[in-house]
Amino acid sequence: MLRRAGQALMLLIALTVAAAIALALSYRSFLHTPLTVPDDGIDFTIASGESFSGVAAELEALGVLEHPDWFKLQARLGRYAERVQAGEYHIEAGTTPEALLQQFVSGDVVLYSFTIVEGWNRWELLAALESEPRLESTLEEQDWPQFLQELGSDTDNPEGLFLPETYRFPANSSDRDLLKQAHELLQETLEEAWLQRAPDLPLKTPYEALTLASIIEKETAKADERAEIAGVFVRRLNRRMRLQTDPTVIYGIGPDFNGNLTRRDLRTDTPYNTYTRGGLPPSPIAMAGRAAIEAALNPTDGTALFFVATGLGDGSHAFSDTKEQHDAAVQVYLERLRRRNRSQ
Repeated sequence: MLRRAGQALMLLIALTVAAAIALALSYRSFLHTPLTVPDDGIDFTIASGESFSGVAAELEALGVLEHPDWFKLQARLGRYAERVQAGEYHIEAGTTPEALLQQFVSGDVVLYSFTIVEGWNRWELLAALESEPRLESTLEEQDWPQFLQELGSDTDNPEGLFLPETYRFPANSSDRDLLKQAHELLQETLEEAWLQRAPDLPLKTPYEALTLASIIEKETAKADERAEIAGVFVRRLNRRMRLQTDPTVIYGIGPDFNGNLTRRDLRTDTPYNTYTRGGLPPSPIAMAGRAAIEAALNPTDGTALFFVATGLGDGSHAFSDTKEQHDAAVQVYLERLRRRNRSQ
């Protein structure tokens, strides 16, 4: 009797061990077997504050996860559950449960792009931010001074303080989050360029350099002309000549500018009218990119004091040393403009 009982017990133990081994192998296989995901992947969102059980249940309901209990078990064993980050995820085909847990813990969420364009002004930047559906819009025009104070800026004017680049952000980020990145990158870029500036520039501070860079940004989009235009402005500043640049006048008119710059506009005094006032305007007039900043601080040597559009349709300019040469170049430009208008 005892012998038979012992044999039965041994058999039961063997069966239990075999079952445990089979279960362990099955569990291990589950962790390393790709989830049921379409070839192009699937998007999945973890809401802020959502429990891990809720996450597992949603994955099961989508048909992605076959054994939610094992998924939760691994999360507990690896102490993943409390470290899962909310956000929007893209689960690629071939992802295993183990890899998915790592993705959730690392916060490898879907990132979207927003580009600040060279030459945008503050109003264009704010409008673009407001129209981006994946960004939470919190800023209005009257909020700039307080926001800039939070950023540690010395000015309450946001113009030029955000570097034109493409920024990546997760869904439900705020416009302030993105602008903080852009401001920090602008500060780093400007400080680095300032340390590598040419000697004897008529610029006392990095902010003045940024102001000049913004004018260069608005004057030309041609990469090979930026430093040359910077040279013209630097020489004029050194000689105490007025900059006489149209983009500053237009900025001084503000968002109501109708696209037609008149002689009356050029004669109407504002803090930004460089025809009526000497030196640089009180602030940048646009968002200046890296190339414009570098050009402002490393202008091309030369003798030109004037430039005007060529009218060739390629955005190029004609540079002149004297007023007489400049006046002749202006006439060439006007004649080309008249011919183009007649042909149209």
